[in-house]
Amino acid sequence: MTLLPDVQKDIDRHCSNGDLLLDEGQFDAALAAYQAAMALIPEPKENWEASTWIYTAIGDTLSYMCNFAEALQAFQKAIASPDGLGNPYIHLKLGECQFEMGNFEKAANELTRAYMSEGPEIFEGEDQKYFEFLSTRIRMD
Repeated sequence: MTLLPDVQKDIDRHCSNGDLLLDEGQFDAALAAYQAAMALIPEPKENWEASTWIYTAIGDTLSYMCNFAEALQAFQKAIASPDGLGNPYIHLKLGECQFEMGNFEKAANELTRAYMSEGPEIFEGEDQKYFEFLSTRIRMD
């Protein structure tokens, strides 16, 4: 579904602001910007393509804040949004959240999905502990 141009423009503005704030390490302000963008998405929010990437940005921000339970919820909403299921990045982040929360079976499942889609490259720039953990759970050739 396509958003009205003015709404899309406002969403893009909030998200761009959130991206800049996130890059500057201003996590609370970045989260507020992404939440403002999400507030502009009509209900049901999971029906809109923009929700996929806004929920992902919210999840990323919450992960940087080490709020893994709320980050997990955001990534779960992202996966339920258009083109979320099967998105290797979202599965990677779901796996990381599950790992940090001690849910190792769920972590292995999500990290495996990411790995099977993108290979070891999906772990570049991530903490190596996730790749090392996965290597104890599946055979990597």
